[in-house]
Amino acid sequence: MAFFLGLIAFGNRASAAEPNYVISTDATYAPFDFQDKNNQYIGIDQDILKEVAKRNHFTYTLKPMAFNSAAQMVANGQADGIIAGMAITDERKQVYDVSDPYYNTGVAWITKKGSKLTSLSDLKGKTVALKSGTAAANYGLSLQSKYGFKVKYFNDTDTMYNDVVNGNSAATFEDMPVIQYAIKNGLKLQVQNANDLGNAGAYGFFVKKGQNPQLIKAFNSTLKEMKADGSYQKIVNKYLKSDQKTFTGSASDNDSTWGILKSNKKSIWNGLVETIKLTIFAIILASLWGLILGVMGVSQSKFLRGLSTTIIYTFRGLPLMVLAFFIYIGLPGVLHTKVPAFTAGLLTLILNEGAYTGAFVRGGFEAVNVGQMEAARSLGLPYGKAMAKVIVPQGLKIMVPSFVNQFIITLKDTSILSAIGILELTQTGTLIVARNSQGFRVWAIVGVIYLILITLLTWLSNWLEKRLN
Repeated sequence: MAFFLGLIAFGNRASAAEPNYVISTDATYAPFDFQDKNNQYIGIDQDILKEVAKRNHFTYTLKPMAFNSAAQMVANGQADGIIAGMAITDERKQVYDVSDPYYNTGVAWITKKGSKLTSLSDLKGKTVALKSGTAAANYGLSLQSKYGFKVKYFNDTDTMYNDVVNGNSAATFEDMPVIQYAIKNGLKLQVQNANDLGNAGAYGFFVKKGQNPQLIKAFNSTLKEMKADGSYQKIVNKYLKSDQKTFTGSASDNDSTWGILKSNKKSIWNGLVETIKLTIFAIILASLWGLILGVMGVSQSKFLRGLSTTIIYTFRGLPLMVLAFFIYIGLPGVLHTKVPAFTAGLLTLILNEGAYTGAFVRGGFEAVNVGQMEAARSLGLPYGKAMAKVIVPQGLKIMVPSFVNQFIITLKDTSILSAIGILELTQTGTLIVARNSQGFRVWAIVGVIYLILITLLTWLSNWLEKRLN
């Protein structure tokens, strides 16, 4: 027995000796950060990070999400570091401590294949797509006044690319190795300035300024070792010179809807389960919170009525994505505590959907004929019992169609939470598209799954309505 206890104690000491860091990254930035055909996060960044962790005896928890959210997580203390093809700039050095450069790059400007645009002057009056928060976007923006084009922003790379492919935008700006990978992967774009790249710069590993200096030191020393022993160049060659089928799968995996569904069934299933979990918990908790707000809204207490109105007004007025960012990225910086993504997403849905529920619950109670309350009170029932026995049962029947509608809205709103890194159905689709560039087929699959879920939820709600009536 003592022997086994000794082993456990030794194991605990060994685990404690290896610190665990939270590292954020861009989920859709191939060949630096993306998911492969086996749904593993890979890329130049990820392979370097694994080697740094291995040689310096630490573990890490990866948090893949949209680039801006990933960067904000570090700035607000939700993550210890970020590696995401993030360019080293003077502005970023004011907020972060940065490693030695690990990859030199330059910005290309890109059009759809076969475009007649051949110079930046041809972009005058046209729209250019940019990925918000990137050095490539900043470079493109710096040319806007000179060449007279309009800009619009996207949060993920693949949507930006396809906006150009589909002709909605005339061009985009992107780091050269990233666009090279996308074109090699079959995206119908072409580089216009391959021999004259702009905004030459470098990528680095970032931590919050004044924190985690040991991470920067470990990264720099390991990077130096990797360049000396050749392992760094092997990683770069692996992603820039290999056949892309190595990562995306065979043609049969990507050239048909069935192939995509079959080769990605595990990740799609996991995304579906996460969506269902969020929906069920949010529907139950938001409904309960909405009922409380609705009851408060018809209370005899002026204070409770005012409080209900204020809460409903506030959380109905806040866009869902803003609320999600505030809870997940904003609050931790103030409270100095980390908020798990699922918890932040669920709380976002409860507050937002609960406010809408509270509004129609209050309206449902107020829709019950005022004579019902008067009759109940005249029979000697106190206000609380009159509400519980007379008003609430009648009001709930009036509200059933509104509840059904709100359930469906809650299911669809879970897709917005992909912005804070929750790997639900929409984020799963984004990751698959980033890998195989099959936007039409992937989003058709995701759309059909949502329609099936909404149909099942509607049938369940209709059955419940009939039972209540």
